[in-house]
Amino acid sequence: MATYNLSIPISEEEVRALHVGDTVFLSGVMSTGRDAAHKYLIENFIRTDEIPATERPLYEELSRVLRGSVIYHCGPVVRQDEEGRWHFVAAGPTTSIREEPYEAEVIAHFGLRGVMGKGGMGPATLDACREYGAVYFHAVGGAASLIADAVKEVVAVHKMEEFGVPEAFWIIRVERFPVVVTMDTHGQSIHADVEALSRQALEQLVG
Repeated sequence: MATYNLSIPISEEEVRALHVGDTVFLSGVMSTGRDAAHKYLIENFIRTDEIPATERPLYEELSRVLRGSVIYHCGPVVRQDEEGRWHFVAAGPTTSIREEPYEAEVIAHFGLRGVMGKGGMGPATLDACREYGAVYFHAVGGAASLIADAVKEVVAVHKMEEFGVPEAFWIIRVERFPVVVTMDTHGQSIHADVEALSRQALEQLVG
């Protein structure tokens, strides 16, 4: 296990050098995205023959932001100052497995290098990480305020009126955002190991 300081955008070479258990400090621009955001990406940009004209400007911006970057499963607590600028008060991770039906396609289409949240993801996402060069970053649960300190700027917010604050796309600039690699490009997943061990223990108890 090693420690890395990575700047976003992250190269494929950099992400393929990471292994399960590595600690990473991320700096650069990334986006939050939860259930509504993933469903929106799939329906409007990925599983469609034509991108709606009204959505094309946002598609172009998200394509620029997400390529080589990270999407963070997070429903932040925010505040707005007197000058209208947004600030993250808390930025803890939400459970990632809800995005399993979408994430592989999002990784492939937008060229993500990382997916971040808590609890890990399933085999389709793991396969996409291996094929396209991405990893799953586990953010520390229960440290929402501490993590928010690493969010230095809200660059933009999209779909807040439509989706609400937790589900909006928050484009943020972070500095030394602390995460641990728990799914890598080599087919390794700590979450899969934990599930297997839990199943064995349950079988012993039942059996």
